[in-house]
Amino acid sequence: MKLTTRGHYSVKALLDLSLQAPNQPVPVSVIAKRQKLPAAYLEKLLMALRKAGLVKSVRGSQGGYLLALTPDQISLGQILAAVGETVQPLSRHQLGDHQVEDWVTLTLWKRLHEKLKEALYEISLEDLYYDARSWQAAQGEDISFIV
Repeated sequence: MKLTTRGHYSVKALLDLSLQAPNQPVPVSVIAKRQKLPAAYLEKLLMALRKAGLVKSVRGSQGGYLLALTPDQISLGQILAAVGETVQPLSRHQLGDHQVEDWVTLTLWKRLHEKLKEALYEISLEDLYYDARSWQAAQGEDISFIV
């Protein structure tokens, strides 16, 4: 599986928001600067994530974005689906009756595809947060959080 820029940036943005105090909106510019992302592109991604119900937006001078759910309620699969990411099986060709080996391979890839989809929906934003924190601690990094 290859994660596109769209998926990668979306996960980074939500991980960043997961660090913020609940009910404290964060401006796009702050997230973009902290994560070194283009603000205009990030805004489009956050709008898609808002439509999917994963983030809320708050208008005004103290506005910005915040998580709509707790990190344990948001899965990696939900984030990726919200921004149009899909995990497709590798093979798309049609098989004839005499191609048993190809059928077995195709069946294997389909089953692996289903397991991958299941895993993406089982991994929560909270899991990713703790994985990132563990990695930072192992590296001897300070509290700052950059994915």
